[in-house]
Amino acid sequence: MKIALAYSGGLDTSVLVRWLKDHYNAEIVTFAADVGQEEELDGLEEKALATGASAHYTLDLVEEFAADFIYPMMRANAIYEGQYFLGTSIARPLIGKAHIELARKVGAEALAHGATGKGNDQVRFELAYAALAPDLQTISPWRMDVFRKAFPGRSEMIAYCAGNNINVEASASKPYSMDRNLLHISYEAGILEDPWFDPTTPENKAMYKLTVDPEDAPNEAQYIELDFEKGDCVAVDGVAMNPAQVLKSLNALAGKHGIGRVDIVENRFVGMKSRGVYETPGGTILMMGHKQVESITMDRDLEHLRDSLIPKYAELVYNGFWYAPEREALQALIDNSQKSVTGTVRLKLYKGNITTVGRKSPYSLYSEDVASMEGVESDYNPDDASGFIRLQGLRLRERFANQKHFIEQ
Repeated sequence: MKIALAYSGGLDTSVLVRWLKDHYNAEIVTFAADVGQEEELDGLEEKALATGASAHYTLDLVEEFAADFIYPMMRANAIYEGQYFLGTSIARPLIGKAHIELARKVGAEALAHGATGKGNDQVRFELAYAALAPDLQTISPWRMDVFRKAFPGRSEMIAYCAGNNINVEASASKPYSMDRNLLHISYEAGILEDPWFDPTTPENKAMYKLTVDPEDAPNEAQYIELDFEKGDCVAVDGVAMNPAQVLKSLNALAGKHGIGRVDIVENRFVGMKSRGVYETPGGTILMMGHKQVESITMDRDLEHLRDSLIPKYAELVYNGFWYAPEREALQALIDNSQKSVTGTVRLKLYKGNITTVGRKSPYSLYSEDVASMEGVESDYNPDDASGFIRLQGLRLRERFANQKHFIEQ
């Protein structure tokens, strides 16, 4: 039997290489998806082979991640529960797809992952497998009694590694877990499971990796300009860039000014509430800029229709239904809505805040003559408002006349 294992080199997947090999008497091929973890990927091949893998593959998916996953989601302005930019969620369907492609390439019969049995990622990965490769066997050790009995906690896993000469840098008191990619970094578990714990205090704030504390950010604001074409950012300060370059550039700018931090308690798909701390520096700027260009180029009712779909779209991404027909249908509508979203936005960055200070577009629907309060002649005739208001108020007058006793005074 040959198993393709999604591998990070951390404690859990280091244990899994050896455990899966012994438990299934199988050949283990490990795979890591480079979606922007940077230095976290260093030395993975050597470590995987030393741990018992027969081969290791690290796949460069950064460009695909930015262009085919992050950008379509940004065109939707998707935020889960009003705060979460879906940084971990949006990477999972790409990783799942790459996992399948790697398994096909090496002739593996099974896909294995180390996602916890209490988290969302097990769902996201396995829904991708179901959509794209239902013929492959899926192995989820954290949902197997035999595995959980062998490793009820981190101390048992560390002892297992020591007994099997598996080199891992881990301690039984690791304060939290992290997940990083091009769009964000997340922190959860450990000390963060207490929703009253404050990670921003002087003794704790070293946790943050991508952004400075807004209190420590520069005392002078920085102005930037973003150019958009059909809903996609194509240039920063006049320099043309591909999607991955845009994200990297904006990550650096936002990080410098302490932009993109959120601390939330979210509702996981599996049913529980979970506290997470996220840094999404570049994505926060990108979405703000996108919304501002939309504000002058999108028809009102089209924009409101699209906005009404954002919660559903974000929920689909969060829950792992990227490859579901309803997400694809929503994407088609959203992408169609972006045909005129071309223009430039000017933003001011200062101590954790983004302020819009200008926007323009060759397709702008904003008319100074129509909006002016200075009596300029235009297509808008104030006299027309009388009939408009009277018609809008008809149902309210009828309610007052016939159901007055139901109206609270």
